[in-house]
Parts: sequence; structure tokens; C-alpha cells
Amino acid sequence: MNHLKALVVAAATLIAAQTFAAVASSEEKIKARIAPVGEVCVGAECGGAVAAVSSGPRSGEDVYNAACTACHAAGVLGAPMKGDVAAWDARLEKGMNITLKNAIKGINAMPPKGNCLDCSDDEILAAIKFMAGRE
Repeated sequence: MNHLKALVVAAATLIAAQTFAAVASSEEKIKARIAPVGEVCVGAECGGAVAAVSSGPRSGEDVYNAACTACHAAGVLGAPMKGDVAAWDARLEKGMNITLKNAIKGINAMPPKGNCLDCSDDEILAAIKFMAGRE
């Protein structure tokens, strides 16, 4: 009888161990299936590149080359081309402040700041002066 009890206990222990292993394996599989696809991490703590900080205001030419050439080099949708004195004179008749205000807020097809959203107002002014030949 004792041998039978020992055999039953051993069989129950074996079944319990197999069940536990199957459940643990299932849990690991579930965790793997629902794990995030990726992570978002920003900044130096993540080992990524740190955003460059400007050492000072960019020149009108730098701003023009980085943001303005797409439209102002070819006159896209009526944008006054760099060096087109007549086109710039017509815009500057209202004054440099009004022209700057229009460039900052956007006018006609031109989006605010010509999509140079990291440009300061002074940099936008420098770009206008550069394009208009008023440096």
C-alpha cells in the first residue's frame, strides 16, 4: 500500500511539474506576442544624437539656402525670385515691417515662415534682405 501511495504522489508531482512548465511556457509566449514592437526614446540618455544647437543667428544666405530656395529660386506659385528687383520692390513698397510680418504669418501660397519653423524673426528678415538684394 505504501508503494502505491508513493507511486501516486510521484505521478501527481510529475503531472504538476509538467503542467507548471506548460503554463510558464505559455506565459512567456503570451508576453512575447504582446511585447511592444519598439520604443521611443529621445535625447542623449538613449544613446542617440543630440540636436545641434545653433551658435548664433544664421545669415540671410544660410536661411535662403536651407528653406527658401525651394520656392524663391524658381518663382513657384508667384514667389518673388532672388534678385528680381521689380518683384521685391513691389512687395517692399508697403515697408520692410509689413513684408516681414507677411513672411512670418504666411501669405498667399507661402506657409508661415516659409516652413522654416526654427528660424527666428531676425533670420527671416535677413533672408528677405538677402533675396531682395537689400543686405
